[in-house]
Amino acid sequence: MIRIANGQGFWGDSLEAPLEQIRRGPLDYLTLDYLAEVTMSILQKQRSRDPRAGYARDFVEMVGRGAADIASRNLKIVANAGGVNPEACRDAVAKALNRPGARIGVVAGDNILDRLDDLIQRGVALKSMDTGEPLESIRPRVQSANVYFGGAAIAQSLAQGAQIVITGRTTDTGLVLGPMLHEFQWKADDWDRLAAGTIAGHTVECGAQCTGGNCQVDWQTIPNMADIGYPIVEAEPDGTFVITKHTGTGGRVSVASIKEQLLYEMGDPREYITPDCIADFTSIRLEQDGPDRVRFSGIRGKPATGLYKVSISYSAGFKAIGTLMYSWPDAYAKAKSADAILRQRLDRLGLRFDAIRTEFGGVNACHGTLAGEPAPDIAEVVLRVGVRGDDRAAVERFTKEIAPLALNGPPTVTGLGSGRPKVEEIVAYWPALIPKTEASPVISVKET
Repeated sequence: MIRIANGQGFWGDSLEAPLEQIRRGPLDYLTLDYLAEVTMSILQKQRSRDPRAGYARDFVEMVGRGAADIASRNLKIVANAGGVNPEACRDAVAKALNRPGARIGVVAGDNILDRLDDLIQRGVALKSMDTGEPLESIRPRVQSANVYFGGAAIAQSLAQGAQIVITGRTTDTGLVLGPMLHEFQWKADDWDRLAAGTIAGHTVECGAQCTGGNCQVDWQTIPNMADIGYPIVEAEPDGTFVITKHTGTGGRVSVASIKEQLLYEMGDPREYITPDCIADFTSIRLEQDGPDRVRFSGIRGKPATGLYKVSISYSAGFKAIGTLMYSWPDAYAKAKSADAILRQRLDRLGLRFDAIRTEFGGVNACHGTLAGEPAPDIAEVVLRVGVRGDDRAAVERFTKEIAPLALNGPPTVTGLGSGRPKVEEIVAYWPALIPKTEASPVISVKET
């Protein structure tokens, strides 16, 4: 049995969680998931300004703070913190680790931004999985393009002696599957076990979201959320595993909390497609195996496809969002009036946008028309108006029409402390597929 923990569900998750995972009990592996689709474009921009940037700096800080514990516990770490510059991340980690002889592996080769024109010219259209359009239609606006590799490349890096594995764009599930492949020596076509490792990775990839965080079931009774424990996979060679957390930590691991996480980002539950295999989520059998322990069994898998998914980001115009708060009496009526006045003024100025959207916080921002009409004596309502368009000047002009409503609009307004809203560039997502013959992971392991 091996113990694989997760200490980071996204870049911006708890800075303390990875260190708490390391220090609060025995582990064999610590995995950390930093990358979302939009993160790649942000990191690409950072690298374009500074060739030494383009990776998750929080990871380097964590390694520095936990260096002594990592060494004393002989812990292996797998993280996709490399972003678009895993080699620079490796060098920064080596410096933070400050331990001669440590072996750091890098899984690269996922960044195909510089190869797009060649691929298109050779007939690899990289069509959008959403619209079917070829990538050529937005090629000048592309900011990043990264292939999703799986757990196999991580396993190869571990087999070469890596104690820390830093990857670029790998699947979230691969971070956990990789150590299982390495430790248990599963065959590349052992689809049931690969599916089990994939589902284990999916269950813990969002950190504490499977240990009671963001849980709707009996959330009021979940204990000590201020010290919530992050998940640990106790994996067996036969593909069965238990999800648990460190003893004494807050939160809750139950069949109900696990089921909520299993539904996260779920398409067809019978065909959860990854680079390593296709997992059948309908085959999962869950059993409460004691306090804060849920056992998985019965998982079935199918052969992997011949394609990799590619995460492509591109510039899609500009947006700005402004807010004002109106208070009792007649809070909702005032907010609706302010929205109508603002739209009339934008129209008089001749401003045109691809979209303009209004939400009333406290009334229908979450549930839309299903929310119905609020109580007439509602205490306060937040007016939130956003615009989107290709014309930055028009979006900028919109931002200058929010604040005047404080004096030339309905009464009892507040919420202007942050000033004019900022214009932000919109980064859109373009998912595509590429033959596996067109991309291969590049694995290297170096000693510090």
